[in-house]
Amino acid sequence: MPRPRPDQPGPGQESVWDYPRPPRAERLSKRAVLRYGGVVVADTDDLVRVLETSHPPTYYLPRSAFGDFLTPVDKTTFCEWKGVARYVDVVVPGAAPLREVGWWYPEPDRRYPEVTDRVAVYAGPFDEITLDGEVVEPQPGGFYGGWVTKDVVGPFKGGPGSWGW
Repeated sequence: MPRPRPDQPGPGQESVWDYPRPPRAERLSKRAVLRYGGVVVADTDDLVRVLETSHPPTYYLPRSAFGDFLTPVDKTTFCEWKGVARYVDVVVPGAAPLREVGWWYPEPDRRYPEVTDRVAVYAGPFDEITLDGEVVEPQPGGFYGGWVTKDVVGPFKGGPGSWGW
């Protein structure tokens, strides 16, 4: 499939088509608040975002920001850039567990030390995730974990017909 035509970014926006491949990890000072089951599951301004061509940023939060809400599971996957990912459930008393909703790299590739001891999550299953007060939309398709905000324009990989981008 040919590369799609990138949307034109407006003032203060970034095009995901200007993001690099291989991806770049960078620290960011924005506040992320994750809510599920009537509880704040994580609240931190200590973020790392990973930027990759055609993807909205994936945000990595310190594992410690989740308190006791993370439960490791047996699932693993492999990223050609960051290495072997381990998955976690988010478990909130009184709410259904969010199964395999997050992942982390116990020993990330040496090119990505910034993601050490950090967890990224799929936005869709949460009641709400905000980034500096803006409600985050999940990356289309459910396979990738990017967070869509007004700061980024696409089109974004993940939706129908985008697998070959």
